[in-house]
Amino acid sequence: MTVKELSERQEFSVIAMPEPEREVHGVYIGDLLSWVMGKASPDNAWITIMSNINVLAVASLCDVSTVILCEGVTLTDEIVSSAKEKGVNVLMTELSAYETAVLLS
Repeated sequence: MTVKELSERQEFSVIAMPEPEREVHGVYIGDLLSWVMGKASPDNAWITIMSNINVLAVASLCDVSTVILCEGVTLTDEIVSSAKEKGVNVLMTELSAYETAVLLS
């Protein structure tokens, strides 16, 4: 499934989608950035509640296909602009991390 296809599900809102055709292969859930850097795989959808600028750096480093912010977490306008510039897809949901992972399975 692509990030665009994922974003079309009613549970998700698009925050930034500069690369809508990125394929999603697998899911990683984590909020400790150093742990995510060592464990997330390329093309994973990364589920988190973290919302600071470092999320973009980790997403780029790990080459995840999208970041999914759970529990209604959003980003500042500045971080959204940076996500678009860096080519990082970001979606948002009101669901918990668990509910989001179940939906993606």
